[in-house]
Amino acid sequence: MTILITNDDGIYSPGIAALARIASKFGKVVVIAPDVEQSSMGHAVTHSRPLSLKKSPISFEGIEAWRVNGTPADCVALGSHLYAHTDVVLSGINMGPNLGNGMWHSGTLAAAKQAVLLGIRGIALSTPVGKTEPDFDALAPYVEKTLALLLENTSLGLYNVNFPPQPKGMKWTRQSVRLYDGHIVPGVDPMGRKHYWFTVTPLEPAEEGTDRWAVENDYVSITPLRLDLTDEQRLKEVMKAQPVS
Repeated sequence: MTILITNDDGIYSPGIAALARIASKFGKVVVIAPDVEQSSMGHAVTHSRPLSLKKSPISFEGIEAWRVNGTPADCVALGSHLYAHTDVVLSGINMGPNLGNGMWHSGTLAAAKQAVLLGIRGIALSTPVGKTEPDFDALAPYVEKTLALLLENTSLGLYNVNFPPQPKGMKWTRQSVRLYDGHIVPGVDPMGRKHYWFTVTPLEPAEEGTDRWAVENDYVSITPLRLDLTDEQRLKEVMKAQPVS
């Protein structure tokens, strides 16, 4: 099995190093990641300039590793071109959760989505960040269990996985679709110039059985996703009420 690993935190992130070590137990691993942080880039792709591929400046313990001057989706597109027999793309482990409506702007999940668009299995993996970096050694057993579960199924699929800091179990979950408060927080830099931060905060509590609920209750959340965004129920309603020809 050939496993392509990327992320949106960049080649220097400890999360991608941890994932590469664990994934190497399941097959041949190749790392192709952005050369700088690309968090919250969503599914942006680069089309107005060429991409460059350079050897990673840091060691991945014998694993072939490259850095790209592009987005997470770019890394998957380029990686699957260079390694045509890629079986699965793993994206992460992201430094920060990708839960609920936060999936929409996630560069981590976008890399896994890009894989599926190219006919390759895609798995995104994330964990919250507190005042200190995540303890990836403590998470390792659950990361390995998750990969063993998801890599066993060779059919095409897209999964979003989130690890709480101290897991006590695993749950299959659905996406928490709740309202978010996206607002601007103004500030001033050391030179006295105004700047602005965009922040997002959930406005409603998580429903049991969702990804947010699982992580809040110390379970690993595994959510199967699909690329078809069609609202099937709404489509039936409008076709019945407002037929067109």
